[in-house]
Amino acid sequence: MNRLRPSGGFTMMSMLFILVALAALGAALASLSQRQHMGSAGELAAAKAYQAAFAGLEWGSHQILRAGGQPACFATRSIALPDQLSGYTVTVTCTRTPSTGTVADDGQTHAFYTLLATACNITAAGACPNGSTNEATYSERQLSRSLSLSQ
Repeated sequence: MNRLRPSGGFTMMSMLFILVALAALGAALASLSQRQHMGSAGELAAAKAYQAAFAGLEWGSHQILRAGGQPACFATRSIALPDQLSGYTVTVTCTRTPSTGTVADDGQTHAFYTLLATACNITAAGACPNGSTNEATYSERQLSRSLSLSQ
């Protein structure tokens, strides 16, 4: 009489293969989830940096336009922002063209101002840009605006 032996070894190998495959799939999904989370955080940081730079342009425009009859460039200023933009700093620079006097055009005189706002979330000595950082979470945006004022 020939009896068949149970195939316990074959089942054990199948179960071991399934467990290894499921563990590999779980590790791949965890890695994918982490990368997606880091990508979303980076997009949010970039959007906040853009808004911070735009706020800097608005502040700089207000400084020039509120001066009344004698608008003038201000010294470079770095501003730490409050509320939802806390953690971000914007550095605003103003340049006047020509640096002194005005430009005449059809009987009117004009002064030209260029504002440059750089916003970042990791500053260097309290100002942006911070070109020396290698942080994965570093975010920076730079916007410019030109103003022409008749005098």
